[in-house]
Amino acid sequence: MYHILIAYPLLTLICFVGLYFILDRLAPRAMASFEEIFIAVILALMTLVAFVQVVLRYGFNTGITGALELNRILFAWLILFGMSYGVRVGTHLGIDTLIRTFPRPVFRAFAVFGAAAALLWAVILISGDWLTHLGATTRGGGAVDYWWRFFRVGTGLDDLMYPSFMREWAGQDRVHRWVAYLILPIGLGLFAMRTLQALVEIVQGKRDLIIASHEAEDLVAENKDALRD
Repeated sequence: MYHILIAYPLLTLICFVGLYFILDRLAPRAMASFEEIFIAVILALMTLVAFVQVVLRYGFNTGITGALELNRILFAWLILFGMSYGVRVGTHLGIDTLIRTFPRPVFRAFAVFGAAAALLWAVILISGDWLTHLGATTRGGGAVDYWWRFFRVGTGLDDLMYPSFMREWAGQDRVHRWVAYLILPIGLGLFAMRTLQALVEIVQGKRDLIIASHEAEDLVAENKDALRD
């Protein structure tokens, strides 16, 4: 089973997303807490790395090798993991002023189209090979193939090094590039899962849109009497 999953990365991603979906359905609160903690840890690590690097650079005239590259990678992980979390909690911004003027059935049709377009975008970025059957020309295949090439080649990052105790086990000094890029297919896979969930909820009438554009108005409405009190 292990060799099959390694040989077929797209199948591995599908299994991972499916398992994530099952866990999310069985323990939604625990998974929500996990996602929030994961994002908080990334933010904390970014802050800590930047702070330590500044102290070492200006206080001791030294620094951490690969600190800038590590922060860039952490920022990429924050974005790619956070975009699925944003769909889950409804924090992606958008403008819906025009479509809200339409009758309810037309508005819902636009809402379904928006969620379907986001899902299609994620699927194309995950693996676009299937577009060749529609006459499209694709290069690179998508995030899964992009990650798979680095996994097979085994090249390392430019500056970020493994700790000394891990280098013999890893087989090289520099952190494998595929390790840093692992979030690319995972983040897009989770985003596709969340957009599919949002699409189903919109069709069922449990959700208006995949975006959240009225949080400012809601905040003003909730606190309109705050100064008076």
